[in-house]
Amino acid sequence: MSTPTEFQFTDYQPYDFANRRHIGPSPAEMDEMLKVVGYKTLDALIDATVPSSIRQKVPLTWETAMTEREALDKLRETANKNKALVSLIGQGYYGTITPPVIQRNILENPAWYTAYTPYQPEISQGRLEALLNYQTMVCDLTGLDVANASLLDEATAAAEAMALAERVSKSKAKAFFVDEGCHPQTIAVIQTRAEPLGWQIIVGNPFTDLDPVDVFGAIFQYPGTHGQIHDFSGLIARLHQTGAIAAVAADILALTLLKSPGEMGADIAIGSTQRFGVPVGYGGPHAAYMAVKDAIKRSMPGRLVGVSVDARGNRAYRLSLQTREQHIRREKATSNICTAQVLLAVMASMYAVFHGPKGIKAIAQQVHQKAVLTAKGLEKLGYTVEPETFFDTITVEVGHMQGLILRAAVAEGVNLRKIGETRIGISLDERSRPATLEAVWRAFGGNFAVAEFETGYRLPKDLLRTSDYLTHPIFHMNRAESEMTRYIRRLSDRDLALDRAMIPLGSCTMKLNATAEMLPITWPEFSEIHPFAPADQALGYKEMIDDLSEKLCSVTGYDAISMQPNSGAQGEYAGLLTIRNYHLSHGDTHRTICLIPTSAHGTNPASAQMAGMTVVPVKARDNGDVDLDDFRAKAEQYADTLSCCMVTYPSTHGVFEETVREICEITHAHGGQVYLDGANMNAMVGLARPGDIGSDVSHLNLHKTFCIPHGGGGPGMGPIGVKAHLAPFLPGHVATDGRPGAVSAAPYGSPSILPISWSYCLMMGGEGLTQATKVAILNANYIAARLTGAYEVLYKSEAGRVAHECIIDTRPLAESSGVTVDDVAKRLIDCGFHAPTMSWPVAGTLMIEPTESETKAEIDRFCDAMLAIREEARDIEEGRMDKTDNPLKNAPHTVEDLVGEWNRPYTREQACFPPGAFRVDKYWSSVNRVDNVYGDRNLICTCPPMSEYAEAAE
Repeated sequence: MSTPTEFQFTDYQPYDFANRRHIGPSPAEMDEMLKVVGYKTLDALIDATVPSSIRQKVPLTWETAMTEREALDKLRETANKNKALVSLIGQGYYGTITPPVIQRNILENPAWYTAYTPYQPEISQGRLEALLNYQTMVCDLTGLDVANASLLDEATAAAEAMALAERVSKSKAKAFFVDEGCHPQTIAVIQTRAEPLGWQIIVGNPFTDLDPVDVFGAIFQYPGTHGQIHDFSGLIARLHQTGAIAAVAADILALTLLKSPGEMGADIAIGSTQRFGVPVGYGGPHAAYMAVKDAIKRSMPGRLVGVSVDARGNRAYRLSLQTREQHIRREKATSNICTAQVLLAVMASMYAVFHGPKGIKAIAQQVHQKAVLTAKGLEKLGYTVEPETFFDTITVEVGHMQGLILRAAVAEGVNLRKIGETRIGISLDERSRPATLEAVWRAFGGNFAVAEFETGYRLPKDLLRTSDYLTHPIFHMNRAESEMTRYIRRLSDRDLALDRAMIPLGSCTMKLNATAEMLPITWPEFSEIHPFAPADQALGYKEMIDDLSEKLCSVTGYDAISMQPNSGAQGEYAGLLTIRNYHLSHGDTHRTICLIPTSAHGTNPASAQMAGMTVVPVKARDNGDVDLDDFRAKAEQYADTLSCCMVTYPSTHGVFEETVREICEITHAHGGQVYLDGANMNAMVGLARPGDIGSDVSHLNLHKTFCIPHGGGGPGMGPIGVKAHLAPFLPGHVATDGRPGAVSAAPYGSPSILPISWSYCLMMGGEGLTQATKVAILNANYIAARLTGAYEVLYKSEAGRVAHECIIDTRPLAESSGVTVDDVAKRLIDCGFHAPTMSWPVAGTLMIEPTESETKAEIDRFCDAMLAIREEARDIEEGRMDKTDNPLKNAPHTVEDLVGEWNRPYTREQACFPPGAFRVDKYWSSVNRVDNVYGDRNLICTCPPMSEYAEAAE
């Protein structure tokens, strides 16, 4: 036997897997990029970019970055501390079965979860079709005319319905009636939303306590939270007589068996589509729906997908009525909604496509029969079961036995709902099995088998549904898995997501969503926990949320975090409410003025108005910075009434403003608080902390900086961090601390996606996160350097640097060649790219953010495309190309442009294969340029009959 030879690799170097996962450029590529930017080292660039006055003194110091295996082991250890019992708690959250074909091909597929909001319709046709299916599904089941493409959760959708009712009601009343049968969390969020606006909330029995003369609207739960099913037709008719608006919060599955809200005369229907195949996930994310009568569709909040045509007259989808309320009305808006739950809405729509109307009805019938069987067993034991008629939920009077029965049920592996001190609620669902029913009976003292009872129905006969639904052919397709898989694949092929190319959207931070970070969200220990399950069953969630909160505090310099807001705009609102409640605690009811720069995103003034504040705009200087003289003057003018200021940092224009500390000091000197918008935190992590600069509260877009994917426009998470003096005023929740102020349906917003951000922090470590920020700044400055000369970079610091994004000015092209910012955006599609953010914050410009995830090769491909577009514009300027018939005006080009007659004054190759485009793996837009004007003039927001498609193409 030979003796092993001792040796060592003389060139061995540890390989940084963590940084190479999330950080695109290699060290050698960074050196090349730094030469172009004009700095010898990355730290030298950072020193020139980030003002020394705001740099944090102590680096991020938490545990060493974990490998993927170590992080997944940690997640598994944490997940095992959760107990995924069978939860029959109901209250708006139900067990559901996600068809594996949907789980694998949508929820776990980066083609779906890494796409951006479909603002560029030509590269979003797949998810737009899926969302149109969703809207059609909602309209059919609710019996109403128009549905939006999802809201955040049922409780906030109910609050949006209230605000919509107030806006369109003909009543002059300032009170809103809430059915006491609504879910508790829904009532709580409505109360939170109404209080700052001065609206009175009346909670009671609608049949005895509602006087339509006194209210501008009312909302009813159908079925009620305790199972009751009422016909609200008479009440709705009475409301209409006084000019008031009627809303119904309806269970989407129950509507397959019960009379629809539209048939009762309702103006608005809202609810959750969670039980259409979306895991309960400790409370979210889930897609809420809203449907309305045609007469009020243009006042409806949220996004609306409509049907239009493209340049060839072919059918094409787009976001209709894109300029939503928060942008039109700003400080007068009653809604700040700027996002949706697209990924979850897509799943719900595919659930309907997969099962079809007969399948969904069969599921509803099975759920109801399980509830009937449960009731029969309990009645045999002598218990009183209410109500007489129900869908899936029953309430049982148990007297002093309540605690004993609840504990016995847990011992059987089942959670039931505690109602008051003497009743128990039981909600059956799609996942309930015969063994579940038998376990419930044992908890109540019975030892029965399901086979001992006959199934039956206890639905109210006068409310049985007779109208058709899901009649469109898409809900009747062959649902063989082969066909379903191909349909999902066909739709994803029509889209451009991060799995295909860089999405250089400024302010939106389209960074890598690493696969290892995504894996845990579908583990049952995370996905099957009910949000109102006993706390000792969610110890893993608590450990994760506590540790992530601690890390976010370390990153931001804040003292406390609330995970409740489930979007960035919700975070803005929650943060401003926190400031408001702080002032009220000191008796400062007069402090209602909010200073906001004119460059702010539309949600800023909308959120401030919703929080009961009066917005005072502050001017911006020519270089994009906040006009400090105007800010000081406004702060002094409103010193006695100043509540806060809202400022984005780095600025909306992509620059680290030198005066941010002074802005904070001025605000504090005049009794105000500082809200620092965390949308651009991607440029600060590890380098500067909002809490150290002087800010009192910020929201953090976890779907941006901390790697939760955008999912085609949602899910999102917008937790807020606050300094210690504001911590007592963070949102409360009826299910946890019982305090008021809930802003979301679930206590922790959308917690099932928090493992993504936690994994990101674990695998990067403090040093890795800091490096990511530095490289994000490098990538942006590299793009600015490469494009300078061809385009003007609109805003730079005094040192000539940009932060993590840059704005290039395309307005000169419009003057010299007629090429608009739209033309540039559409031509980028031919090159295989999503356009940067268009015309915001400055009309006619492009805001570019490459993020740290992009490699030098991909960034160079983008720059090559942009430089080639500039040369095409030059050809127009110098007369070598026609001003109206050119590749820019006709972009994007499709495969149809490769066949048939070609009479354009440029070649097919120039049209379809510009610089930057791949030859072999080229992305092809499925439609030519979409006609926005046609789409708004011919508003079709449900799947139209095939005959109408044909007419549209003529």
